[in-house]
Amino acid sequence: MNTSRRALLQGAAALAALPSLAPFAHARGDWPNKPVRIVVPFPPGGTTDFVARLMAVELGKTLDQAVIVENKPGAGTVIGVDSVAKSAPDGYSFVCVANSFTANQTLVRKLPYDTQKDLRPVALMGMSEHVLATHPSSGLKTLADLLNQAKAKPGTLSFASFGNGTSAHLSGEMLKLQMGLDIVHVPYKGQGPALTDLLGGQVTMMFGNWPEFRGHIQSGKLGALGMATAQRSQYAPAIPTLAEQGVAIESNSWNGLLAPAGTPDAIVLRMNDEVNRALAGPAVTEAFRKGGIASPSGTPERFAAFIQSEIAKYGDVIRKANIQIEG
Repeated sequence: MNTSRRALLQGAAALAALPSLAPFAHARGDWPNKPVRIVVPFPPGGTTDFVARLMAVELGKTLDQAVIVENKPGAGTVIGVDSVAKSAPDGYSFVCVANSFTANQTLVRKLPYDTQKDLRPVALMGMSEHVLATHPSSGLKTLADLLNQAKAKPGTLSFASFGNGTSAHLSGEMLKLQMGLDIVHVPYKGQGPALTDLLGGQVTMMFGNWPEFRGHIQSGKLGALGMATAQRSQYAPAIPTLAEQGVAIESNSWNGLLAPAGTPDAIVLRMNDEVNRALAGPAVTEAFRKGGIASPSGTPERFAAFIQSEIAKYGDVIRKANIQIEG
């Protein structure tokens, strides 16, 4: 049983022992009676920002209050997350996090907040599958090609990422560990600039979000070595998975909502209800379909177990690859 699956089962078992939140499921009270804030700890324009703003519009309709998205990037998302962790637990401050939230548990030596004590999971919202893409000039079409070329020319191939400690970086490190590759990591400040250099041939390959890579792969500007999914993707059924080629890597970019610890159960469950309702509604369903984003809706408990599995998965690769944040 792999580390992430074991952690998921352990997290689920621990949560099952907690008192049921069912009695609070229909509690409404007078919340909300003023605008609700969702902090996005990334710059505007990325997938997390897109999901948060889409959800804010739909939540505003059902909560009958304005839901305001505030971008607060910096320090690998730590600044934005910390601002919410230290906010009043009154149901008016939430943060939309991604994979970096779980990676930072191991990656950042001195977090200003406790990942598990200062924040509580509300809802998992969106998930973008990753594709391992290459520039056509590399001549790489399969993982076998990658292995042969990397062995023939160690240290000459490169992979880009959204930045140190991001899902794209850690997925690349998983690939290196599983295949025994000597390839160079090139971090960028976001997926946009990394994708630009991949398209220009300045880097060899990159794990990236399928929605942003789809058009470039379909047009032939980029090649696809494989999808980092357990089964073939519904969005890219013609592209084989990495697992089919002998390397079992599941990688994606997910987005989820957290609240400050101490936020009342009734509010957490109400927000979870409204998020799941929005995810099932026509506006979000259509936007996710067009964007190639999956909707893994569920309970706060399910999201909590998922977070534990991600912390274990990323912690394992960070330690094995001895990844450290510079500066």
